[in-house]
Amino acid sequence: MTRTFDTIILGAGAAGLFCGARAGERGQSVQVLDHAAKPAEKVRISGGGRCNFTNIHTRPANFICENPHFAKSALARYTPWDFCDRVARHGLTWTEKTLGQLFCDQRSGAIIKLLMDEFEAAGGTLTLSTTIGAVTHADSQFVVETSAGAYTARNLVVATGGLSIPKMGASAFAYDLARQFDHAIVPTRPALVPFTFSGQLKESFADLSGVACPVDAKAERGPDFHEAMLFTHRGLSGPAMLQVSSYWRETEAVEIDLLPGQSVADLLADAKAAAPKQALSTWLGGLFPARLAQQIAAWPSIPATKQLANLSKQDITAIADALGHWKIVPTGTEGWRTAEVTAGGVDTDGLSSKSMESKTVPGLYFIGECVDVTGWLGGYNFQWAWASAAACAGALA
Repeated sequence: MTRTFDTIILGAGAAGLFCGARAGERGQSVQVLDHAAKPAEKVRISGGGRCNFTNIHTRPANFICENPHFAKSALARYTPWDFCDRVARHGLTWTEKTLGQLFCDQRSGAIIKLLMDEFEAAGGTLTLSTTIGAVTHADSQFVVETSAGAYTARNLVVATGGLSIPKMGASAFAYDLARQFDHAIVPTRPALVPFTFSGQLKESFADLSGVACPVDAKAERGPDFHEAMLFTHRGLSGPAMLQVSSYWRETEAVEIDLLPGQSVADLLADAKAAAPKQALSTWLGGLFPARLAQQIAAWPSIPATKQLANLSKQDITAIADALGHWKIVPTGTEGWRTAEVTAGGVDTDGLSSKSMESKTVPGLYFIGECVDVTGWLGGYNFQWAWASAAACAGALA
């Protein structure tokens, strides 16, 4: 038996369910299919279970894409406040944490319930635990073969996500389907993921495991991020490193300022005036956590035993460079296992920025994480899910 709908959506995550609800509200008959046993599992674990559902500072510059202009249209037409209005209508509240991040006070389950309630109210049909087989297109109709039978529709929306967190069932399905319909794929890589190191650096960082400090950090081709850095048994994590990882490429260095927003020369001058006989190692101990200060004091460029009064201009220059421009080369990242999102994906050159529709296959749409649009840490990727889904739903006919 073949079941017919106006629109089939593959993927019951944030983008898929939100698109389904908006399409249903416009009179579309909608079928959402997913291989998972439960909907929106990535929403469930987000923000430590609290769901960082958007960021009030969202702008195109917060996203990585081969075409930096692509996301502008969708983001402008569906803003963080649009989603906040929807959250408020469901009686939910939120708390703003650092850097514009909004977290649901009622936790992630409430956001999932919002998505499901709206989807069901709009008349959508959800089928879970279903394996997707062949997908074909002929005579302006898509046919999707599944373990639950065949489905047909004039519109097919691909919202199956990327490769991050494979234990939740992540796969390359969206990319394989895109290639089937002659769409190019921007090479994928793990993003928002901790760095790993080898050799002496790994040993040093392992000794510092659990130590955190504020830093400015950047990759060779990315912006500065002023957030916390965390030492781990395998390398470096924390918000600053996760942000940098999205821009990093193998063999490139990461540059870290351990005293962000401060002049090392000025700090040393003040300390020298106040306590000229103080050893540099003692001064470092007043600036950094004890274990980190001890390791910095052992760096070759740091004359740790010298008294502040005896530091030469050359010494101060070397100290400022070591602390303000610490360059290290990661061995790699922790990979898909812990990556929060996928960088790369379906090439936006083949999609309409207004509707997310394929430029070559009418009725075929790609939304959410599977598209080559990757947001910063802090709710930006959810905002892309809402915005790209709304753009798609508004164009379905």
